[in-house]
Amino acid sequence: MAKKSKIAANERRKAVVARYADRRARLKEIIRTGTPGEQAEAVRALARQPRDASATRVRNRDSVDGRPRGHLTRFGLSRVRFREMAHRGELPGVTKASW
Repeated sequence: MAKKSKIAANERRKAVVARYADRRARLKEIIRTGTPGEQAEAVRALARQPRDASATRVRNRDSVDGRPRGHLTRFGLSRVRFREMAHRGELPGVTKASW
């Protein structure tokens, strides 16, 4: 189980990313297609935004216990939790391989 403070900080980051998503997208589009003057202004505006407004600052965590490593995106679980749930038959369509 991850520390509650780490999980809470990650949730705050998700909220900040969602709040600034539209503004960041507009600025990125200006940087990609605008005139050099507009691009420079957009870069400065992007740099003034909070650091946590970038989506890369959000950490993928296990949805059950918040474990940060070994995250399986398709299931939203860590490898450890995935294995436990698969063995108990709690994941539909997941079977143990045997050959």
